Amino acid sequence: MSASRLKIEVAKAALKYVEDGMVLGVGTGSTVNAFIDELASAGRRIEGAVSSSEQTTERLKKIGVSVRELNHTGDLDLYIDGADEIDGHKRLIKGGGGALTREKVIAGASRRFVCIADDSKLVKVLGEFPLPVEVIPMARSFVARQLSKLGGQPELRDGFTTDNGNVILDVRNMDLVDAADMETRINAIPGVVTCGLFAHRGADEVLIASESGIEKL
Repeated sequence: MSASRLKIEVAKAALKYVEDGMVLGVGTGSTVNAFIDELASAGRRIEGAVSSSEQTTERLKKIGVSVRELNHTGDLDLYIDGADEIDGHKRLIKGGGGALTREKVIAGASRRFVCIADDSKLVKVLGEFPLPVEVIPMARSFVARQLSKLGGQPELRDGFTTDNGNVILDVRNMDLVDAADMETRINAIPGVVTCGLFAHRGADEVLIASESGIEKL
């Protein structure tokens, strides 16, 4: 089964969590795009959605979903998003698409976070995928030096600006065995908006699509 087909299958599996009348949190990325497409064809009548990126906002509006501001909705019942890496404890690396800060805010505001992915994203230990860190521009060099002191090799994501007007440092070779501790340490660096570790607030449920079907962690 192709990677695109696996994304479609796990997107369909996520629909069972969506109830009519919900205001839904929606993430960013190719698997989420498949979920939005399936949401459109399934005929679910959600009240609206809070989006994690301009890209997702545009796609939701195209299928007729009312996109709301989180400031006006309060806490959400459900957040659907993908991940770049997932470990067996449902901790994640996110931010390959650059929307990590808004994704982390929406995840924090949601009672249930369902992560959807294909089996290529499942790992024993987080860290093979470069860890994205969103940084305010004037602090870029300072933050890079601090990340180097923590053992990482930061590299500026060239030509990329987040929807918040910031830059991203992609950090390789970080020791993420204690992912929650490293998340705390990185987020404490002045100038860091947030990092792409979702360890303190990981997923509540993870749906993984493989050749043998849908597995729930």
